[in-house]
Amino acid sequence: MTKVIVITGSSDGIGAAAARQLHSAGHRVVVVGRSPRKTEAVAREIGAAHFLADFARLDEVRKLAAELDAAYPRIDVLANNAGGVFGDPTKTTDGFELTFQINHLAPFLLTRLLIDKLTASRATVIQTSSVGARLAGKLDVDDLNLDRNFDPVRAYSAAKLENILFTTELHRRYHAEGIAAAAFHPGNVATSFGTQSASRLMRFITTNPVTRAMLTTPEKGADQLVWLATSRPGIDWEPGRYYEKRRPAKRVNSQAYDPELARRLWERSEQLLG
Repeated sequence: MTKVIVITGSSDGIGAAAARQLHSAGHRVVVVGRSPRKTEAVAREIGAAHFLADFARLDEVRKLAAELDAAYPRIDVLANNAGGVFGDPTKTTDGFELTFQINHLAPFLLTRLLIDKLTASRATVIQTSSVGARLAGKLDVDDLNLDRNFDPVRAYSAAKLENILFTTELHRRYHAEGIAAAAFHPGNVATSFGTQSASRLMRFITTNPVTRAMLTTPEKGADQLVWLATSRPGIDWEPGRYYEKRRPAKRVNSQAYDPELARRLWERSEQLLG
């Protein structure tokens, strides 16, 4: 069956690789990105529709949701793939720390705004997380901006943990209405991701020729996104879980499946969005 598959952050990296693979498999892919040039190039290459949105601006996320809702009678898959690791603490125009907003709050908002369409479509909702979630310290839902103790890698790790918690709570709230949610780690992928980070460790890993040679390709990194988007939830994989190498991860942050923390994160996110 041909599916309508929306992929955010698909102007580059694993998002673009997944868009190409899913289009080749006959699906109707919707390319979403921040850069007009890159987004249009990927969309033109595969003959897909595209939409522009900068997740550092929540008004653009709201506009994107309205445009997608108007353009598509159904959305079978929403892949929340946009993300990044950044440098010094930077507040967006919405007043949130940039890493937190782009990686968690913006995809949370997009999903919530599309929830009626997603439930009506019995959609699969996918979060691109990371093994970096294992490194996250105790998550304080009253300081999601990390105003009291900011570090670029700590902020990224916390956001990737939030991706998993969002997945588990989305499953709890909406699986009875047909939504299948999953998060995954794409592997350590050689893309532009992290190359502009102020973290010297992250820049070293992503720019040093020796360490880059140890990273996997975007095409291989896209494998799990493509698998989750095209396979059968409840049969081929269990919804509400976090996956590594097409299997439920064996090593996860002890907070990742804390139902009370997931509930509190959801409620706090809604509060922050007003």
